[in-house]
Amino acid sequence: MIDKVRRTPCAALVGATMNRMTTTSPDDLLALDALLTDDERDTAKTVRQVLDENVRPHVGQWYLDGTLPARDLALLFGDLGLLGMHLEGYGCAGTTATMYGVACRELEAVDGGIRSLVSVQGSLAMYAIHRFGSQEHKTRWLPEMAAGRAIGCFGLTEPDAGSDPSSMRTRARRDGASDTADWVLDGAKMWITNSPIADVAVVWARTDDGVRGFVVPTDSPGFSAPEIGGKLSLRASVTGQIVLEGVRLPHDAALPGAVGLRGPLSCLTEARFGIIWGATGAIRDSLTVALEYAGARVQFGRPIAGFQLTQAKFADAEAAYVKAVLLALHLGRLKDGAVTGARITPEMVSVGKLDNVRTALEVARSMRTILGGSGITIDYSPLRHATNLETVLTYEGTQEVHQLVVGKALTGLDAFSG
Repeated sequence: MIDKVRRTPCAALVGATMNRMTTTSPDDLLALDALLTDDERDTAKTVRQVLDENVRPHVGQWYLDGTLPARDLALLFGDLGLLGMHLEGYGCAGTTATMYGVACRELEAVDGGIRSLVSVQGSLAMYAIHRFGSQEHKTRWLPEMAAGRAIGCFGLTEPDAGSDPSSMRTRARRDGASDTADWVLDGAKMWITNSPIADVAVVWARTDDGVRGFVVPTDSPGFSAPEIGGKLSLRASVTGQIVLEGVRLPHDAALPGAVGLRGPLSCLTEARFGIIWGATGAIRDSLTVALEYAGARVQFGRPIAGFQLTQAKFADAEAAYVKAVLLALHLGRLKDGAVTGARITPEMVSVGKLDNVRTALEVARSMRTILGGSGITIDYSPLRHATNLETVLTYEGTQEVHQLVVGKALTGLDAFSG
């Protein structure tokens, strides 16, 4: 639609005028790229180029159709080294956390569903196996998952256990008294990214010893993963249930390094870091698209980018983008151990997830208003980002949960129980 506007005589004149104007990108205004290392800038450039060529031209249609060629994309991202890129060994790239974050920014700048595919694969399923799994688990699954030949999912949320995972009903019991007896799993998980297409699921279940994680091949008898349809958000993402009906697993299917909720919650903290960076991509793309449109759209004889109220929205969006990037970058440096005397904590990650996602949602909505009626079409990304961010605001800890986490850290008082 922008091309059609530019083909009108008035818009062509405005385009020539804009070419004579000095413009600055959202990253350049405060020299944000100067804060990155050469490797981080190279990562961003490479990922952006691959996405611009292979994903961006198609993602709008995927969103409309409610489909995603996830297996093809997994192979593409595997070749690029994106899957589990911040993990060491087993075919993983072993990059810094900040390089992973920069990649997440580029992924979500295209679509939150694309970033979710990579995030769930690397920061939930692969991370759980990498951190808590046995050597057999790691050698069996991680190289295949890093290459994109195997897709993983992470089963924690249940129909009746969302923000309160301690109320989960999925149960794993021993079929016998010995430590080598099989496990039998029964229960259901809900809102599981990648589950309908996954080759392996990391499933969390109650046992007599507490909550345990299990590596579950999805071809196990009794395992099914029906897809959830009718979504209005994250439509370019594969979402499903996990249904476990007497799924029998060998004794060594349990993750040996995790007993209790601390295990799955640490995985969520890992994945939230990617969300913090991803939100900055949604902000940048929404702002960039609105700037381009406003420079070409003529009303009252001038481009709407020249009106005061439009520029006020742009200025607020730029300020929001800069603050979000600086917060993400600070958390990245903390996670990489690059800040002397400090280390990243779950509470810090909660601050980032809480504020960057709600800020991104506000900016996407604001930039949509600049696009007018065109902004409700698939030709422009801000409304697509906004609808995706409604999901991101909810998953991996709602806004309210993160507010309570931060509130507890500040006051020392636990408000979760009332």
